[in-house]
Amino acid sequence: MFSPNTKYLIVDDFATMRKVVKKVLTELGYSDISEAEDGKQALQLIQEAAANGTPFQCIVSDWNMPNMTGLELLKACKADPKLKDIPFMLVTAESEKEQIIEAAKAGVSEYVVKPFNAATLKEKLTRVYNKHNPAAKAA
Repeated sequence: MFSPNTKYLIVDDFATMRKVVKKVLTELGYSDISEAEDGKQALQLIQEAAANGTPFQCIVSDWNMPNMTGLELLKACKADPKLKDIPFMLVTAESEKEQIIEAAKAGVSEYVVKPFNAATLKEKLTRVYNKHNPAAKAA
């Protein structure tokens, strides 16, 4: 699992949803959690953090948001060599097969369909960690 010092960014246009994800992350022992209300604001925070040498280590983003969607944010991150390796999880009410395939093609690390519970989020985070840290699985 991710280190307790992992730096997270939660991206969602609904403050309540950001609060729910933050609460779950806090319950899982994480405390370095930042928030953004859309992809545009998130991309700016992600780029600034990377430029300052304190990059986010996991992004949990909603798909449907104004200004820039989670999918657009994912694609922007994957297109930037400094950001492309950041684990990226999409949380969304969208469960259409085509959209899941589109997110996978764009490089999403994991996909969580709303509504979800703490156990589901923890399981998905474990999968994301294992996907990005293959040596951890063997240990």
